[in-house]
Amino acid sequence: MTHQDLLNAVEEFGSPLYVYDADKIKSQYKRLTDAFRSVDKLKIHYAVKALSNLSVLSLLNKLGAGMDTVSIQEVKLALEAGVLPQDIIYTPNGVSLEEIEEAAELGVKINIDNLSILEQFGTRHPAIPVCVRINPHVMAGGNTNISVGHIDSKFGISIHQLPHIKRIESNTGMIINGIHMHTGSDILDIDVFLYASEILFEAATHFENLEFIDFGSGFKVPYREGDIETNLEEMGEKLSKRFNKFCAERNKDLTLSFEPGKFLVSEAGKFLARVNAVKQTTSTVFAQIDSGFNHLIRPMLYGSRHEIANISNPEGRERFYSVVGYICETDTFGNNRRISEIREGDILSFGNAGAYCMTMSSNYNSRYRPAEVLMVYGKAHLIREREDFEDLIRRQKLIEMEA
Repeated sequence: MTHQDLLNAVEEFGSPLYVYDADKIKSQYKRLTDAFRSVDKLKIHYAVKALSNLSVLSLLNKLGAGMDTVSIQEVKLALEAGVLPQDIIYTPNGVSLEEIEEAAELGVKINIDNLSILEQFGTRHPAIPVCVRINPHVMAGGNTNISVGHIDSKFGISIHQLPHIKRIESNTGMIINGIHMHTGSDILDIDVFLYASEILFEAATHFENLEFIDFGSGFKVPYREGDIETNLEEMGEKLSKRFNKFCAERNKDLTLSFEPGKFLVSEAGKFLARVNAVKQTTSTVFAQIDSGFNHLIRPMLYGSRHEIANISNPEGRERFYSVVGYICETDTFGNNRRISEIREGDILSFGNAGAYCMTMSSNYNSRYRPAEVLMVYGKAHLIREREDFEDLIRRQKLIEMEA
């Protein structure tokens, strides 16, 4: 997407605005499948939580992806987008048995990460195959909030509790057809990931009815020019070789599964906001925009660094700005960033806004959520309307009472 494409989108649909590039999503999906082309049976389940718009889900499904879901609502979104139940895997954490049973009734693949729930589900539904999520006790991830494979994590069944899983399988007569792990997001050290994979391979030898092994995801994407990222091609070569060897040794024709979210959509997204004011203080020049962490929370929540560009004045003289929002508390997108001269009314573009931006947005300060646009073959398509005041009060009830 060119700067002019983005400016045209703001002109047509207003600001703030999320814009996604369908071509980039396609190229990321192809890069991932190419990295594992030596594997006979590969299944990519897109992590819906990253970006859950129906049009994006439909696009990825048309490319061949299934869906990785973490709530019954995401399951229903995937079905609404036209994804077949057998192409959806449901991997919740801390939900009720009733929600898991509801997902099972819809015909999707079930992934369980709790011994108690596993035993209850197996007792009540022994004929429904399930996958189990293993915690390999391997630390990976760029932030403690997104590192989920370590020993203190709430996710997964400890690898040391494998005998308990086998006991439940035997006692209930249930079928365990998949084994899964997810170490965390922003994986950089391939050797650490491969070490965790060896733990999963060893665990897989204990299950006779396996149909697939799911290695999660968490591939690191670049957030600025020259930024480090997961060497996907090297990982693909090494893990494919090991996976094929495992299948040959076990004489099993298994499916290799992944569940990427950020990798597929992060770089495809731009978040656009208009500069309301430029404010000079004794030490800082603030660029104040018509948005806040209610629309892009990651810099405040994770300390993530999103590239910020002034697409209205890209050739302007660079100056240092702190870009802040309109939320009534500390609300900073970037401190002392070198950006082309910013004028009131300019449009700023935030990179890597495809993942965990709209899906983590809120109505904090009673602000509206922005519209979403998908660029397909150079044409901008509105895929979610901007909220208005009616959306804020739609479910509220004003009761009569005396002061």
